[in-house]
Amino acid sequence: MTTFLGAVTADHFDTEVLQQHWIPLAADDADTAAVLRERLGIDFTSARDQVLETDSFRYFPVTAGFQRGENIEQETIVFALGGEFLVTLQPSEHFVPFDKAVAKMRRDPALAGSAHGVMYALLWALNEASERVLHHAGDAMEALRDEIERTITGRDRREIELADLRGVMSRMNATERIVSRTQETQRQLARAARHLMADTSSGKAELDEAIGILLADIDGVGQYAGSAYDNVRFLQQSVTICLNVRQSEIVKVFTVTTAVVLPPVLVVGCYTAGLLDIAELPWQLSLLLTVLLALAAAVIPSAYLEKRGLLR
Repeated sequence: MTTFLGAVTADHFDTEVLQQHWIPLAADDADTAAVLRERLGIDFTSARDQVLETDSFRYFPVTAGFQRGENIEQETIVFALGGEFLVTLQPSEHFVPFDKAVAKMRRDPALAGSAHGVMYALLWALNEASERVLHHAGDAMEALRDEIERTITGRDRREIELADLRGVMSRMNATERIVSRTQETQRQLARAARHLMADTSSGKAELDEAIGILLADIDGVGQYAGSAYDNVRFLQQSVTICLNVRQSEIVKVFTVTTAVVLPPVLVVGCYTAGLLDIAELPWQLSLLLTVLLALAAAVIPSAYLEKRGLLR
């Protein structure tokens, strides 16, 4: 019994029947891989990134995302579907989404009676995992949207800090990558489900109907992913515009401040230094008076600009 199937409770599920049709192969289990290659002719070497068909098996790679706690993880599963056996090349660690598939086969034991039924249950579980990932991404986007609205609609525009906006953009880019990968997962799931439906060896109308429903569900989650991607792209554009506006404001403030404040400061400083030199005051007092008058020359135009809103 494999490690994964060994974790299934035999009191509620006939693991012996399941093992007759499903062989989960851990990615680091070279010994079992060698046995499968010798006895069944299964070789995953060329099937990790493309659909492949041999005399006895069809290979379907699916890069699936799933939620573990608050994190979104991604793993590539390769299905090798034959007439009697389904072999899955999967992570060495416990692959959480397949727990849902086992639970589904417990509810409908007939699925465990064929390789096609097992593959249907596994694809169904991966589709469910994609939907949960999108819900997680949707919650993240809602939080980002609220943060953006609070930032942009703040009463004082000086509260809009570039560091805050860049932090929002960084989190938004991470969400965009998650949604984009989910779109690719849905394309791979749909491809595998179509091949599964086209394989007439199943010969079961009930399973064919279930696969048809699964295809519709995969398409629905794919449309959901497309809508989520459009939303995150819109938010990215909004933040980009806000970043550009804020950067333009900073450049404007720097330019106005330099143009308006610096000339009078230099003039007053030079003029005061000349007068104080004529008065023959101690150099310490002359320096202090020069600095104070130069500061006054800077504060007066700055206060005017602040009142007019040019420094906001």
